[in-house]
Amino acid sequence: MTPRKPRIARVQAVPKAGATAGAEAPGRVDRADRPASAGKVLEFPAPRRSHRVRNTVLAITALVLVLGGVVAYVVFSPALALRTVEVEGNSLVTASEVETALAPLMGTSLTRIAPDQVRGLLADKAPIEDVGIAAEPPSTLVVTVRERVPVAVLQNGGDFVLIDADGRQLSTVARRDEVKLPLIDGGTNAVNSEVFSSITAVLAELPVSVLSRLNSASAASVDSIQLSLAGDRRIFWGSAERSSEKASVLEAMLAMPATDPPVKVFDVSTPDRPVTR
Repeated sequence: MTPRKPRIARVQAVPKAGATAGAEAPGRVDRADRPASAGKVLEFPAPRRSHRVRNTVLAITALVLVLGGVVAYVVFSPALALRTVEVEGNSLVTASEVETALAPLMGTSLTRIAPDQVRGLLADKAPIEDVGIAAEPPSTLVVTVRERVPVAVLQNGGDFVLIDADGRQLSTVARRDEVKLPLIDGGTNAVNSEVFSSITAVLAELPVSVLSRLNSASAASVDSIQLSLAGDRRIFWGSAERSSEKASVLEAMLAMPATDPPVKVFDVSTPDRPVTR
């Protein structure tokens, strides 16, 4: 009988303390042991919002530059330079006087001419109370004049001076019949009298239909203002108080049918009880 060979037991190596059961085979490197430099850094694109903001800013800047160029062209363009002045609403001051006074503005762009500039250049024209302007491209400026209202005339030598309610001399005419306004006695010195302002205050309240029919206006005192009409007819006014009421009453009285004998005196010193004689 052949003896049997002894069995040899296979002994596995016991892992060292701290080694994991799933350790990699020798020669392999665990991922956790790989250096960080082995990873790849990704770059992300900038948010789209910043692009939109930048584009908006560029668009606004371009628009501002374009508009600025347009405005500069309009303001300084020789195509809109003033060459012609047209005057409206004038009767006491001539158009040529206005044009001459505004000569310094010739060649200035219409867009740069302001009403105050025009008023300043016309400030020495006594008949002009105010002006308005309007540009008519390409080269015309329309000046609309508002004149002061004359209420009487004063004799100055051989001429007659038109004055307003403040005694301001507005213009001069050579003949009395050129204007239908009452004459105030005393010449140009009449403006210094105590009664002058009372007389002109009364005349300023009269409608043109009455004012144009008067021959003269006078007063011995501030309470005894008298007006005269053609045909030796007189108007006793009294003081300048309640002049607006007195003017309305006088206008109605003058519109009444003629009487026989004709009325020679109209007394409106008490407008509630007017009297004719």
